[in-house]
Amino acid sequence: MARKRFTPKQIVVILREIEVLLSQGQDLGLACRGQGISTWSY
Repeated sequence: MARKRFTPKQIVVILREIEVLLSQGQDLGLACRGQGISTWSY
């Protein structure tokens, strides 16, 4: 079985951080890139 890059807890933290950045008016692409994921993954 292939190893996952992010644990479920890490995914939740990343999604919350992106939501905060979006609420502050940051662009989705920049917010996702800052967290190390693509906009397609988001």
